Amino acid sequence: MAPMPVSDIKIGHIDDVQELRKSKSSYIPERFIRDTTERPKFDKGVVCSTKNIPVIDLSKLFRGNKDEFLNEILKLTVSCQEWGFFQVINHGIDLELLESIENVAMEFFMMPLEEKQKYPMVPGTVQGYGQAFVFSEDQKLDWCNMFALGLEPHYLRNPKLWPTNPSNFSGTVEEYSREIRKLCKNLLKYIAISLDLNEDVFEEMFGVAVQAVRMNYYPACPRPDLVLGLSPHSDGSALTVLQQGKGNSVGLQILKDNSWIPVQPIPNALVINIGDTIEVVTNGRYKSVEHRAVTHKEKDRLSIVTFYAPSYEIELGPMQELVNANNPCKYRRYNHGEYSKHYVTNKLQGKKTLDFAKIKLDQEFKY
Repeated sequence: MAPMPVSDIKIGHIDDVQELRKSKSSYIPERFIRDTTERPKFDKGVVCSTKNIPVIDLSKLFRGNKDEFLNEILKLTVSCQEWGFFQVINHGIDLELLESIENVAMEFFMMPLEEKQKYPMVPGTVQGYGQAFVFSEDQKLDWCNMFALGLEPHYLRNPKLWPTNPSNFSGTVEEYSREIRKLCKNLLKYIAISLDLNEDVFEEMFGVAVQAVRMNYYPACPRPDLVLGLSPHSDGSALTVLQQGKGNSVGLQILKDNSWIPVQPIPNALVINIGDTIEVVTNGRYKSVEHRAVTHKEKDRLSIVTFYAPSYEIELGPMQELVNANNPCKYRRYNHGEYSKHYVTNKLQGKKTLDFAKIKLDQEFKY
């Protein structure tokens, strides 16, 4: 979520993909059809490699013995260094709450279009219902409907965008978000330990963390080979927590070794990914990873994503402990609010937004 919106953006007509799905037509509007180089390839052979995507058992970090704890920290280190993504099991969040947030999200997306349009995402902003990161009339669109809300701090909230229907929507989102916030704080402690740093270093550095939630609905598409559910990008957050809808098709893919690897959902697990912020403060030791979503010909898909990031007032840069002669400083210091504004005012385009923080080769930098 950015601290400031962008105004006077002309985005042209955007078809609602759920309405396109209801029409049962095989027609795909031109704005959704990707250039040949961007189209997904559904190679069944790739699926086998997903067994390597790390799984972290948080119960071994919460209450395991010393050996279990150290082994899980080592797995976390490898996850952050080599993948930038991992799934967490035994995370301690009530499974009924996970089911409840899915239910209210589905109820919202199943409402009539005119009801959802009472909570519009204004062009250049990232709260409300619609499509985010659209900045021109000819930009390619994602086969996805989004509903996003700022959560913390409370000044980010736009009360007009919080739906009254379903009646339990707000209460469920509040409870869910509190639990996800606790999870993020714990994960950052363990990530700090994996770097041989003080476990509270990120909490002290980030101030009052910014938190936002975005619900994504990907209707089935008659030509999944022509479209993308969500364009390739890395996240500007510190951590992102993804809940994939129970029983949904596989949609999330991550870029590893120049190949798109599908992430097979584990029942009741949550998917965690490292955001650009962690890449910067660890001076590139832990890297954010490009990811995207693809669609399915017959099945709809739901995901619920939480973004956890530093306060907009905070100045960030690589930690001195992680800068040395063998790993010189790769990123400049910057205000996180300025980076967040930069992130949400550019279309999703791989890791391009991270150029904002990178030190240019001809740029002198004194840490």
